[in-house]
This record gives sequence, structure tokens and C-alpha cells, in this order.
Amino acid sequence: MSLPGLLRYGHALTGNPHDAADLVQSVLEKVGSRWQSVLGKGDEPLAYVRRAMANTHVSVWRRRRKENLVSDFPETAFHDVNRLEHEPLWQALRDLPPRQRAVVVLRFYEGLSEAEIAAALGVSKGTVKSQNSKAMATLRTKLGRD
Repeated sequence: MSLPGLLRYGHALTGNPHDAADLVQSVLEKVGSRWQSVLGKGDEPLAYVRRAMANTHVSVWRRRRKENLVSDFPETAFHDVNRLEHEPLWQALRDLPPRQRAVVVLRFYEGLSEAEIAAALGVSKGTVKSQNSKAMATLRTKLGRD
């Protein structure tokens, strides 16, 4: 996976390309400063970067969830050019909890196996299966498919 692949993964996690670029940049800065130790651990470096992206995204999401906005943002005067973000599937994906979204994206968007997802996220295969099951049930409900 190259930088475009990391950006696609970040976009699927965050739901928008600008936050995805910020996520990739911050993770690569963190990981880049200790790259030699990452390579020395014997883990797949790409899996390590994906795990760092998922963990960072979850941390940011938790911090933002605690923030209280004083007022809503005003409506923008322009229309978003990336219409995929407004498709029902993308909206439903964006509404999933971060860990479930990461599992779905890695499974169906990146085509990883359960074992690869578990390694990328630093969780067990059972956790991957349960998060995938919960996410798929939520998506079926939101998209009206039983």
C-alpha cells in the first residue's frame, strides 16, 4: 500500500478527504521518527501504520465527542464537490463507531482477511468478527436491507 492507499483508508475511517490527509500526516510523523524500531520489531510495517491510523482516529473521535459546541456552524454557500460523501452507504459508514468502521473498511474496501485485520488493529480475530457482525447489522438496518 502506498500513500494513496493510506489516504483511501484514512478517508474511509474519517469520512472526508481533508481529515484523512491530516490523519495520515500526523501518523506518518509519529511513526517516521521511530521507523527503525518499527522495522526491527518484525511486524508488518504497513499493518503497524494502519493500526496507528485506527488508534489515532479513535483517540481523536473520543476527544471530539467530549467537546460541547456553543453553536452550530452556518450553512456553507457552496456545494460539496465530493458527492460520494453524501451517498447513503458513506453516511451509514460515517455513523458507525470508529472501530467498527475500521473493520468494515479493512475487510471490504481493502480486502484484508480477519487475521490481517486483527494484526492491523491490534485485536483478536474474535473481536474482528464481533465488530464486523455488529457493523453489518447496523448497516443493514440503516440501509433498509434485512
